[in-house]
Amino acid sequence: MIRLVISNQRGGVAKTTTAVILARSFAAKGRKVLLIDTDSQGSIRTILGLKPEFHLADFLIRNMAFRECVVHACENVDVVCSNRDTTEAEVTLSNSPFRELTFERLFSEHEDAYDVILIDVAPSITLSQQCAMVYAQQVLVPVGMETLSLQGAVAAVNAAAALNRFFKKGLNVRTIGLLPVMVDRRLALTSMVLDSLKQLSADTGVPVLPVIRTDSAVPKAARVRKFLADFDPNSKALADYNDVASLLLKSLDSQHERSEANEPAQAKSA
Repeated sequence: MIRLVISNQRGGVAKTTTAVILARSFAAKGRKVLLIDTDSQGSIRTILGLKPEFHLADFLIRNMAFRECVVHACENVDVVCSNRDTTEAEVTLSNSPFRELTFERLFSEHEDAYDVILIDVAPSITLSQQCAMVYAQQVLVPVGMETLSLQGAVAAVNAAAALNRFFKKGLNVRTIGLLPVMVDRRLALTSMVLDSLKQLSADTGVPVLPVIRTDSAVPKAARVRKFLADFDPNSKALADYNDVASLLLKSLDSQHERSEANEPAQAKSA
């Protein structure tokens, strides 16, 4: 089981685009994917042209059955969509005991049906984002080629570290990669941001992943409400995302296997 939060504390950095394209890439590799949108703007629903009857808030606070809140987007991809009611759900949950464990409590009951769970979060520290990080414990940070996106990436890495300090023991939220997106090497600012990412990687130990090239097919696919893979299978950005998906699967599957191998040893020592 792979759980992964897609986060950057800055809007407009292809965060939702990354979540959607990676979901489709993982699905094409035979993985069953659940894509969860926790941003009240509901961008995933809009990008894919989905029309769910129920949304994330209905599952979190209105006791709707999980199956009623999931919409099928394509083969191997299910989506829990968000809407403005997500803000209401966060207010309601803010008064609950152990509120940061809400996603762990509710989604863990249904995760066995999936191989990968991707969670797209708002570009700000919300309760939903905290719940997502506590549940997934792994964060991928897309970084656009501009300085505000870079600042948002630093904030995202720090947010994960802050959660670990808050919980002290029993939580290990890790930022697994910095993903350069919308990369156009002809632009001078691109080199500056990529150099800054290398320095951030050296300072934090978070690897910089292969770049995603800028591609006009990406916004065009969103405008016609299609996955990029279905709109333009030969898209250069899609090729880049597919390479990143393969790299992530190899890395995360390996970590999962090591974790499972260590459990018997830990149990024996206990």
